Amino acid sequence: MKSPAPELRLGTRGSMLAMAQSRQVADALAAFHPELRVRLVPVITRGDRDQTTPLARVNDRDFFSAEIDTALLTGRVDFTVHSRKDLEGSRPGGIATVAIPARANPRDAVLFRPSVLDRLRRGERLRIGTSSARRAYHVARFLERALPQLNGKPDLRCEPLRGPVDQRLHRLHESGPDALDGVVLALAGLERLWQDPDGRAAIEPRLEGIRRMVLPLSRCPTAPGQGALAIECRADDAITRALLESLHHPETAADVAAEYAAASDPAGAAIATFGATALRVPQLGRLLFAAGEQDGTQRLQWAAPGTPASSRAWDGGQWHRACQHRPLAWQTPERGHRAVFVAHSRALSPARKLGDEQRVWVSGWQSWQRLSAGGLWIEGCADGLGFDALRTTLALGVLQLPPLDEWLALTRAGAESTWQDSGVGCVLGTYTLRPPRPQAMEQLRREAMQATDFFWSSRDQYLALRECLPEAARHACGPGKTLSALRELGAQPRAFPSREAWQEWLA
Repeated sequence: MKSPAPELRLGTRGSMLAMAQSRQVADALAAFHPELRVRLVPVITRGDRDQTTPLARVNDRDFFSAEIDTALLTGRVDFTVHSRKDLEGSRPGGIATVAIPARANPRDAVLFRPSVLDRLRRGERLRIGTSSARRAYHVARFLERALPQLNGKPDLRCEPLRGPVDQRLHRLHESGPDALDGVVLALAGLERLWQDPDGRAAIEPRLEGIRRMVLPLSRCPTAPGQGALAIECRADDAITRALLESLHHPETAADVAAEYAAASDPAGAAIATFGATALRVPQLGRLLFAAGEQDGTQRLQWAAPGTPASSRAWDGGQWHRACQHRPLAWQTPERGHRAVFVAHSRALSPARKLGDEQRVWVSGWQSWQRLSAGGLWIEGCADGLGFDALRTTLALGVLQLPPLDEWLALTRAGAESTWQDSGVGCVLGTYTLRPPRPQAMEQLRREAMQATDFFWSSRDQYLALRECLPEAARHACGPGKTLSALRELGAQPRAFPSREAWQEWLA
């Protein structure tokens, strides 16, 4: 008789989200070990029993893990799955964290009730639900400038919010004292629920008609470890440990460790509002976005190249001030496009209106602010890192965005060719950038001849000055389409996260 396949008991919180992510871990484990059976064992924690106390008031580092730890140590279960951000401080003796799987999207999102635009037009207060002090701090400051300015500065108030995700979403459809206008949620949790049959059945009806904002990491870094899971077993269980290690993702583990290292700096109460999130960009390596109430500023950590001993910078600012920007007349393609990417705020003039039903994403925070000031709802941005940096986010099922071949991209006339391999269905040049007048151009050439380090924002800018550049010029640009274009022209630019990062590097 054939011996039964081995079975492992997986201890997990019993919430819908915890069960969904545990099932996904079980499926991933089965992909490595087809002979293995995994049985989920729900464990009720203090955090599950108490769903009313705001998390900011919870002074209990084991709020979501103590009972699961006990089940593991007493042999009731063989291994456990936690959201990494729920594990605070050191782990109990006898428990080993053996795997940090590949991370899900670490961003936060705000989901809004269907009538939010009407409420903004009437200047009514918006109630935003979150029990996180960090989210309350960052999101309130962000939304003041990110929401469309339809009746002056929006009136916002953050209110405590606990409970399962589907119940939180339900409050966007309620009326009366329990109604909320927005809820802040982890995008990773939403996507895990969407990929789980039970989870999707619970949240899909509550996503009907809602509006979304995916928060940029440069403005709203998240809790360290957000989007990552931690898989643990008993430290002396060598067999289970060997099975679980197949799920470990070293890159994610290193990123999470860097986030917690950054979070160890703030002192006292400031730690509650501190966010730190690592993001991998192929041309740049790891970027670590960090910010908190302690200094009120956003910080960016990354492995910048060595600084030159001496430099004279040319950053293109005078070029753009001397250029003439002119909007072009353009027709919306006959084929409807429910999603639009705006490569620069100039590509969508204030006089040109998009329908409320169109999903609009932009290149960066500056374009977001300019367009929202004109009354446009922006759903997300690329953090200035180029369109390719958005692809994995745009592909998330829970966002319910159309495939890229049904998108419309608005850009500068002449730049359409740089989108050739993007997969975007239609690209329109909607404004021109005329070069500076002869006198201004001559002054720019003289300045370029004396510079050593250049930051380019476009292919055309580089071509206009290439002939007068010093032979030993050092070139830099962002990680997006300009980088590819300059490499095709024979330049060897270094990629930087932004013009500001380059300026700080040279300072």
